[in-house]
Amino acid sequence: MPDYGHDLIFGTFVPPSAQNADAVVKLAELTDELDLDVVSAQDHPYQPSFLDTWTLLSVIAARTRNVSVVPNVVNLPLRPPAVLARSAAALDLLSGGRVELGLGAGAFGDAVAAMGGPRRTPGQSVEALGEAMDVLRALWTPGPAVRYHGTHYQLDGAKPGPAPAHPVGLWVGSYKRRMLELTGRAADGWLPSAPYAPPEQLAGMSRTIDDAAEAAGRSPAQIRRLYNVGGSFEGTGRDFLQGPPAVWAEQLAELALTEGFSGFVLIVDIGGDDHLRRFAEEVVPAVRELVAAERAARPAGSAGATPTLNASTHGAVADDVAGPDEDSGASPGVEVTPPPAERFSDVDVWDESSRPHAPAPEAGTAYTDEGRAGGQRLVDIHNHLRQELDQLRSMIEQVAAGSLDPGAARSAINAMTMRQNQWTLGTYCESYCRVVTMHHTVEDMRMLPALREADPRLAPVVDRLAEEHEAIAGVLERVDAALVSMVGGDADGVTEVRRAVDLLTDTMLSHLSYEERELVEPLARIPVGI
Repeated sequence: MPDYGHDLIFGTFVPPSAQNADAVVKLAELTDELDLDVVSAQDHPYQPSFLDTWTLLSVIAARTRNVSVVPNVVNLPLRPPAVLARSAAALDLLSGGRVELGLGAGAFGDAVAAMGGPRRTPGQSVEALGEAMDVLRALWTPGPAVRYHGTHYQLDGAKPGPAPAHPVGLWVGSYKRRMLELTGRAADGWLPSAPYAPPEQLAGMSRTIDDAAEAAGRSPAQIRRLYNVGGSFEGTGRDFLQGPPAVWAEQLAELALTEGFSGFVLIVDIGGDDHLRRFAEEVVPAVRELVAAERAARPAGSAGATPTLNASTHGAVADDVAGPDEDSGASPGVEVTPPPAERFSDVDVWDESSRPHAPAPEAGTAYTDEGRAGGQRLVDIHNHLRQELDQLRSMIEQVAAGSLDPGAARSAINAMTMRQNQWTLGTYCESYCRVVTMHHTVEDMRMLPALREADPRLAPVVDRLAEEHEAIAGVLERVDAALVSMVGGDADGVTEVRRAVDLLTDTMLSHLSYEERELVEPLARIPVGI
């Protein structure tokens, strides 16, 4: 799926807990203070332990200044659309245009019926949601009295108004084919949740929306895609949103750039203030930077070129291991990974013996827990990249051995999904290259400048690392060029991909080890955030 170029928005999905009403509102206020864009809450009117969502959003709108408020998503069977149109327009006017509507068909039929709502089949629910969107828009449009005769909703001369302060978007929470098709035909946005639509399923769902949009004469770009997500800042990043903030940033930017998502809403629990702060202060700006950098770079660049630094002879790795100052790799409490003794390629991208080293720590240097954690996060991210590189190499060997058909890569190269259980070679190579590029972009924009500013003695190391990032970008382009040749039917394509990935393996493992050896110690005494 393409990147549709929408501005990125971020927000929170707060729990409407009646027992913790004050804390819920405080989470919303914190969302506003942290300059996020949206506060949303689920809508289950039959749940006695929940605050009424519309009342809650009204209070939140009154207690905040900038965030939009969104039901995530409205239970339409218990929210008649004619009344909902008036409520949404009124709150939009009172809040200065800060209301959007998330719409849902109502999944819990027994609970809806217990509240006196209609019991509908899945097909009837989709039909009713489509009619509700018609009713909402009709009553927001100035003009004569409205007559609408649907199967589930009727208007018999209802007068439109009040008109909302701005065009209120209708964002549909949809997962099954008929609802996805309705989203493509009629909605302004798509609002799925990761627990029900994990990343590996998004491409197929989004394709259904796009096909329906085009069949209805709409551009798929008219439909904003937002994603309710949750996760942990613990872990190595191997799983979706289970790792340090930089991994979150890379994974969310990946969804923005390859699946067309432009909004991410954090599912936050009562007491989750610190989690929310870290999301807003570390993840959000990094995602914005990654996406902006990728978009800005699109017009330029050519595949196949490999930037080089200084030429060297094969075997420089051994010199590099023996050469550094004894203390340059030392870091309190963090174990760095040495470069492997084995090399896979006879091509040298740079002269490893010419690498500068970080200054030895001064006597009495103090290290903080935050700093140690920063060094460990760098190693964790690198370990994730190493693991994925191992998986990539394993897949290439399967293709070379004939146990994995390269035709699968040809057919799937344009259907990339994120971290599927079964990757094709083409999609995996493409994804890995993008993840590496994003990781280096984060470092170049944030970590390396901050280290240079905090300790100017690190400037030679920072400059060298930035040069190596540029050189690795060229190696990644070589992988891309070999991959294009393979999916184009070149009989030697798999061999060329293997050679390119051999070179990528040598450069990546050497670079990651060098970076850890030189930066883990400075990160332990200069917390800059990773």
